[in-house]
Amino acid sequence: MSGLLALLDDVAAIAKVAASSVDDVAGMAAKAGSKTAGVLIDDAAVTPRYVHGFEAKRELPIIWKITKGSLFNKLVILLPVALLLNAFMPWIVTPLLMLGGAYLCFEGAEKLFHNLFPHADRQVEMDFAVGDLAHLEETRVRGAIKTDFILSAEIMTIALAAIPEGALWMEALTLAIVAIGITILVYGSVALIVKMDDIGLYMAATARTGAGRALGKGLVKFMPMLMAFLSTVGTAAMLWVGGSIILHGMDVLGWPMLYDTIHHLAVAVGHGVGEGLRGAVEWTVTATLDGVFGLTLGMVLIPIVTRILAPLARLVTGKKEAADH
Repeated sequence: MSGLLALLDDVAAIAKVAASSVDDVAGMAAKAGSKTAGVLIDDAAVTPRYVHGFEAKRELPIIWKITKGSLFNKLVILLPVALLLNAFMPWIVTPLLMLGGAYLCFEGAEKLFHNLFPHADRQVEMDFAVGDLAHLEETRVRGAIKTDFILSAEIMTIALAAIPEGALWMEALTLAIVAIGITILVYGSVALIVKMDDIGLYMAATARTGAGRALGKGLVKFMPMLMAFLSTVGTAAMLWVGGSIILHGMDVLGWPMLYDTIHHLAVAVGHGVGEGLRGAVEWTVTATLDGVFGLTLGMVLIPIVTRILAPLARLVTGKKEAADH
């Protein structure tokens, strides 16, 4: 009997430790997830543009494809790679983050350049002309997952940096919780945003009250403006996040001049306002200057990528020849 009681005591002790570990993991996941807020805004703002122009019935399937690709990026590729690099090659994390930041700067600047100097994409024109929407959908999904990979890499790295060093399984479990939670939050929000106009149409047609029908019509009219706003926010966020990552990376690698200059300027401007607004003003100045740096770098990268790197990639992969046939 005494042996059974001792065993029960051991089981209870193990259960307490396990419960404490679960609480620790949940707390670390919440803290780590909160550190990625800036990248989350970018991710949520960028994604809706990938479903723009498709029939309403294809919007949710497209978002689901992107969601599955995002989970694969985070859980299958980035989580184990992040843990391995953090354990064995921590010095390479910052350069890889900077490479991802440069990609965000390029994509944001390219989108802005196309908005200022519009020219139709030949392949997209062909897809619409011949009705090859399946090819266009697949292209959009691949583009979204590629962008998500960069953003997810930033999210996982930022989250990993916020997790205190501990047992490998706790770090892995915390990162997995962050990855799943953030993916649900981002793409659940995106799904709600892109379907809001359909909800408005349904309300306008079926609501029993005049106020309900008016609200539905208002949603239908408002959503194109919201989508345009989100597209603008997404582009700005790409430039801000990308520029910030590179500037911070330069500081970590021993080239702090630009990072320190922006910080000191933000602090100086912040001192010119009241105490209650100081933090918001400093953040705004920093984010703006990070975005300006990101835009400048992105504009420099456009000819390098489109005139040099992209042709080299096509030459290596043979995609140009395949397209010609």
